[in-house]
Amino acid sequence: MSRSPKPVTGLAAEGRIGAIDLTWDLAAWEPLVDHYAVHAGESRRVDISDDTLVGKTVYGRLTHDTLGPEARTRYYSIVTVDAAGRRSRPTAAVRGTSTESIVVGGTPVATVGAFDSKSLELALAPSGGQSRFLSTFPNGVDFTHGSSDPAADWSYLHPGPSDSWAGRRSHTFRLHFELPDAPGDDLGFAIWLIDTHATLAGTAVIAVNGTDTADVAFEGGATRGSLEGDATAPGTALRPSFVELTLPAERFAAGRNTVSITKTQGSWHAYDAVGVFRLD
Repeated sequence: MSRSPKPVTGLAAEGRIGAIDLTWDLAAWEPLVDHYAVHAGESRRVDISDDTLVGKTVYGRLTHDTLGPEARTRYYSIVTVDAAGRRSRPTAAVRGTSTESIVVGGTPVATVGAFDSKSLELALAPSGGQSRFLSTFPNGVDFTHGSSDPAADWSYLHPGPSDSWAGRRSHTFRLHFELPDAPGDDLGFAIWLIDTHATLAGTAVIAVNGTDTADVAFEGGATRGSLEGDATAPGTALRPSFVELTLPAERFAAGRNTVSITKTQGSWHAYDAVGVFRLD
C-alpha cells in the first residue's frame, strides 16, 4: 500500500533586511521526494494553495526575498511532495520577521536611486552596462547629491577586476554630499543590489573622505542583473541583496563629504540604490 511522504521537521525562520531565510531537516526519502513546497501567510493559519506558494526546492533551505525595507512578519508551512505527486500534511506554521532597513528607520542625508528592487532609474539600465560602461564612465562614477542625475550620472552596473569588458581593473563610485555640521553620531550607509554575479560577487572597500572604513563581501546572485532591471517582476531570476553598515561620525566634517565604493575583487554587482542616513 502506498503511503504519503512525511512532513519535514525542524523548520526555522531567520529574518534579515528584505528577506526571511528558511531552513529545515529533510524528510525521509522513502517514498522518493520530488520537492518541498513552501507556503507563506500573514497569520498562523497558512492557507495551502497556489496563491500562498512562495517557492519549491529539493534542498533544506529557501529564502523568501523582495519583502521590502519595512520589517514584515510572515508565517510559513511546508508540504513535502513525492515523485508520484502525493503530498504530506503541512508542517505547523513558523513565524519569521524581516529586519527593518535604515532606509525606513533613518533620515536620508544623500541618496542615489529609489529603494524599490529596481535599477531602471539608473544610468545605462537595464542592459547597457557591459557595452557602454567604459566609454561613459572611464574614470568611475562621481555623483553629487542634489545636482547629479541618477539616470545619467550613476551606472546601475559596477564592474570588478574580473570583468574584461571594463578593463580588468578596480572602479570607484563616489557619492558627494554636503553636511551643515559635523555629525555627533555615526551615519548609516545602505547599498541595495538587484543582483550580483553568481560565483564572482566579489568584495569592495567603503571609504569616507578618502579613508578606508569598511570591507564588504557581496552575496552571490543569479548573474542576470546585467541584463534585467526589475527584481519585482513575476518569475524573475534576479536575486537582490543588501549591505547596510554604520560609518564613524569622526570621519565626517561640516561641508563637502564623500563616501566611495571601490570594487576590489570579483565581477560586477548591479545597484538598486545607495544612500547615507542619519540613524534616528
